[in-house]
Amino acid sequence: MAQQQHEHTTTVVEQGRFCLARCTCGWRGPARRARSKARSDAEDHTSTA
Repeated sequence: MAQQQHEHTTTVVEQGRFCLARCTCGWRGPARRARSKARSDAEDHTSTA
């Protein structure tokens, strides 16, 4: 059976004072105070997924 390739689409979501990265695959990054760090978490996820 062939394995399907799923496209990973990430977004950064703000929750109060924190931001976190989410992906369409269900992955969720840790809460961060810096938006740039949440974006970096998302980039790291898509490069290793």
